Amino acid sequence: MVWPPRGRGLLLSWELEACLRQARRPHGCPHSGRAQVCPSRAWPQPAGRCRGDALATPASRLRLLLAPATPAPRPRARMALALCLQVLCSLGGWLSLYISLCRLTKHRSYEWSCRLVTFTHGVLSIGLSAYIGFIDGPWPFTHPGSPNTPLQVHVLCLTLGYFIFDLGWCIYFQSEGALMLAHHTLSILGIIMALVLGESGTEVNAVLFGSEITNPLLQMRWFLRETGHYHSFTGDVVDFLFVALFTGVRIGVGARLLYCEMVSPKPKWFVKVGGVAMYAVSWCFMVSIWRFAWRKSIKKYHAWRSRRSEEWQRKCNGHVKTHSPRLAPDNGLG
Repeated sequence: MVWPPRGRGLLLSWELEACLRQARRPHGCPHSGRAQVCPSRAWPQPAGRCRGDALATPASRLRLLLAPATPAPRPRARMALALCLQVLCSLGGWLSLYISLCRLTKHRSYEWSCRLVTFTHGVLSIGLSAYIGFIDGPWPFTHPGSPNTPLQVHVLCLTLGYFIFDLGWCIYFQSEGALMLAHHTLSILGIIMALVLGESGTEVNAVLFGSEITNPLLQMRWFLRETGHYHSFTGDVVDFLFVALFTGVRIGVGARLLYCEMVSPKPKWFVKVGGVAMYAVSWCFMVSIWRFAWRKSIKKYHAWRSRRSEEWQRKCNGHVKTHSPRLAPDNGLG
């Protein structure tokens, strides 16, 4: 038994002595000496205590005082177990979808099935995160560091299971570079941090929306290349939308979100460090994308110049043929 603080020690010792004195007496009222039989019990109870009270007798009170304290329930442990189960269910769902796609598209590569899973997750996460940010709330630019809502927790668990699956796939097949692996690792750590803290799910959900809004376009670009339709007007439109959305959302809007995160006193300091790291990774991607866009633009410009030159030469040759016909051969008809 853990002895109570000094302020309550005297009171508790007096209670113990009173209980011991009354335990030696026959059951009944200490003043009148009469015992009252409780209809719910087989032994007599003190007067006024016949309602099944656990502290009806001095012996019962003494046992309660001397009993060891029972441990309080641990809601955080149950919550952590529930989160782990959600993440495992999400991981199993994405893995099952990948296996099903591999069996349905046996004539395609494993990367084809994995990118279909990535496309599905991108569309689903964009819709859910947009609903949370624009409709359900709270607004990430004004309420960073807010407590997580149940819908945010479900979406984060769903996304965490996907990132674990995709990171394992990339490591196993060695299909991505260090930058993409760093992006996936930071995403996993950021989501786990928001789930463990129980807060900052608002800005993590906003980062998820900004990161995934260009993902379907990236997968469409890969599918067009695999099917031989990349060098077409559709491929140019997909590339233009991808570069524009990446620059406007992940770099432009992301800078505003990072500023709101840094000036707010609510988020923890390591949450802010994680935001800076994710934005730095986005800038590394942006440099590569701008290089690609510059090379493609120069190539398109040279192709356009070459095509215009050929058309101009064709028109000039046709003009000479039309206005300067060859002289008819002399047939002696004078």
